[in-house]
Amino acid sequence: MRENRVLCSLVVLVLFLVLHGVNGDNPYRFITWKITYGDIYPLGVKQQGILINGLFPGPHIDAITNDNLIISVYNYLREPFLISWNGLQQRRNSWQDGVYGTTCPIPPGKNFTYVLQAKDQIGSYFYFPSLGLHKAAGAYGSIRIWSRPKIPVPFPPPANDFIVLAGDWYKTNHYILRRYLDAGRKLPNPDGLLINGRGWNGNTFTVDPGRTYRFRISNVGIATSINFRIQGHKMKLVEVEGSHTLQNTYAALDIHLGQSYSVLVTADQPAKDYYIVVSSRFTTPVLTTTSILHYSNSRIGVSGPIPRGPTTQIDWSLNQARSIRWNLTASGPRPNPQGSYHYGMIKISRTITLANSAPFINGKQRYAINSVSYISPDTPLKLADYFKIPGVFNLGSMPSSPYWGNAYLQTAVMSANFREFVEIIFQNWEDTVQSYHIDGYSFFVVGMDGGQWTPASRTRYNLRDTVARCTTQVYPRSWTAIYMALDNVGMWNIRSENWSRQYLGQQFYLRVYSSANSWRDELPIPKNALLCGRARGRHTRPF
Repeated sequence: MRENRVLCSLVVLVLFLVLHGVNGDNPYRFITWKITYGDIYPLGVKQQGILINGLFPGPHIDAITNDNLIISVYNYLREPFLISWNGLQQRRNSWQDGVYGTTCPIPPGKNFTYVLQAKDQIGSYFYFPSLGLHKAAGAYGSIRIWSRPKIPVPFPPPANDFIVLAGDWYKTNHYILRRYLDAGRKLPNPDGLLINGRGWNGNTFTVDPGRTYRFRISNVGIATSINFRIQGHKMKLVEVEGSHTLQNTYAALDIHLGQSYSVLVTADQPAKDYYIVVSSRFTTPVLTTTSILHYSNSRIGVSGPIPRGPTTQIDWSLNQARSIRWNLTASGPRPNPQGSYHYGMIKISRTITLANSAPFINGKQRYAINSVSYISPDTPLKLADYFKIPGVFNLGSMPSSPYWGNAYLQTAVMSANFREFVEIIFQNWEDTVQSYHIDGYSFFVVGMDGGQWTPASRTRYNLRDTVARCTTQVYPRSWTAIYMALDNVGMWNIRSENWSRQYLGQQFYLRVYSSANSWRDELPIPKNALLCGRARGRHTRPF
């Protein structure tokens, strides 16, 4: 009898893995999340937060390269909800990306199970709620993808691995912020900064003298770049969004919206407590918050002035960004060296230029790329594409170069072909720093500089050892150039990480298409896919 029960359990597990497209050759981790409202006081004022299993920030996700993650999300809110995975590439599987262009929201009182794989990835990332202004209410958390045991890592194991989720915060509830934007108004400046959901000196990181620790820092804010530093200590940069870097040492590190970094810090100072400082960049006034680095044998609290950092200096930040390089001899998620991929020797098949702007359309503030301000359709684009539902979007509705006429509203989708190798130029003529993220991909940031990009700018590209990442900044009145291999079929969101700009149109979708119609190139629609809009009433697949 017991043998029959065991056999039945194995059969159920195998069927689950097969039906949901999980790679059964790799370990799987089952996670259950309950999404609820809850009172939080991050800046000393009672707010309505969005909690995961009662936590703000949400639970950490730990995985090893190629692990399968089965995450069941139960929505107990009074509104639809979606979670996206900043930096997870969702290989062949944009169905699970968790943005409205690919995935139907989870209705109130319902649940959805995400089936993800950390395919060929390592590094530091985070998840966040992608609908509306939910990100301003919490429901974000860290993702750590560890190297497999036999894959060498280019530094000794640290004594501990600390997570720092830092970013700006508003005392105003998220639904009121959304009303500001819906009325065509800009958001006010943030009220403060948080570290791991808390304000001034709200966290303590305890270290033993003489030992080295890893800090994984993500900017999970919605409006501002930040600077991170630790009083009296140097930081050795070792990883950026899945890329091992040359191990340069920094006293302070700029981290733009949506970006993640890993640094090593050695407890080599006299035994006492030190400030960990996060401050805003390119803002007036400068916002600051602190946590505490506590030596385990310390009897002396933090003292002295809070270490000052850079404030509005663009050149300082630009020069630091250029100094971040790929470690060519280190292994990535596989044992072969990162530098064995010679991105600078691949012929460009296409150049795409994307220029941001802040137009008023119909008397309301909007944001746009190439004069197109994105509006969400009534049906996720991926479902409309799969079911061939007409009238939801048009391929080619997103121009691949700037259009300087009047800005307009459009459900913007750009067409691209599988295995193209593209050059993308982000051109910023505004006076604010931009931060762009591309779902489904890691790209090479080959150049950035002030002024107008021209073909002659290519002579200044780093074609040898620039870092590969998924989020890049574009400085005011400047450009940033990236190279990207379109090796992941699907519908992928390209967006501003400034959340009011994203919400009001500074985003679009890139449809990377393969005519093969093969599971080799793209996984089939999930059997449990939620169907909404004009896809409601249709069927996914029998298996």
